[in-house]
Parts: sequence; C-alpha cells; structure tokens
Amino acid sequence: MPTRLNPYISFRDTARDAMEFYRSVFGGELTMNTFGQYGDQGPAADRIMHASLLTDSGLALMAADTPEGMEHRPGRNIAVSLSGDDESELRGYWDRLSEGGTVEVPLEKQMWGDTFGSCVDRFGISWMVNIAGTPQG
Repeated sequence: MPTRLNPYISFRDTARDAMEFYRSVFGGELTMNTFGQYGDQGPAADRIMHASLLTDSGLALMAADTPEGMEHRPGRNIAVSLSGDDESELRGYWDRLSEGGTVEVPLEKQMWGDTFGSCVDRFGISWMVNIAGTPQG
C-alpha cells in the first residue's frame, strides 16, 4: 500500500454521527472502535477512539472523539479538499456536504477556469471542492 495523506478530524462526542454522515456522502467501508473496546469502562466507553472511512475511489478519512481533559479545537482548524475532474461525483459530494451547513463560497466557475466552492458542514468541518475545467484564455 502506498503512503497516503489522510485527514484526521477530532470531535467532541460526535465522531460516530459525523463518520456515519460522511459514509452517506462518500460511500465506502467505515470501521469504528470505541474506548470501551480497549478497556475504558467509564463514561467514554461508547465514544470513538478511532474511526476510518475508506472509499472505492481511494478517499480516506479518519476521526476520533477527543478524550475528556484534552483540549478540543472544533473543526475550523482543518479543511478537507476534494478535487478532480468528475463533475457529477464532486457536485454530488458538494450537495450533500453543504446541506444543513454553511456555504462560504458558492460552487461556481472561478477566474482560474475551475469550478470551486467552500462550505462548512453541519459538524463544523470546512470543505473545499474544486472541479477541474478548461482555463479561459
């Protein structure tokens, strides 16, 4: 397996819901392990220690719930970029990610010739979508 760069997102008690949402957006195989599976019998036992979403198209996303006592910095300190030339696929991701979230830059043709948009999903994670196009000259 080649080395990959995987976004890893920290949540505060919503990792399960967020990762199930991302699976509904991107498809793929989602695996989740709880703190309880590794011996924690306290209040955090059902929280996610590690989650991994791997899609057939090669996307990978990982996440966890931040343990109590550790600082949690909600999603604005990370942005996930999706780019390529499959307009239908990328517009589908955009539609589902922006639903219930906030569109910061509408998904539209940009001066560099690509279609680009940015949004914050309902979990507070920033997403950038770029659909490659033919530069205008």
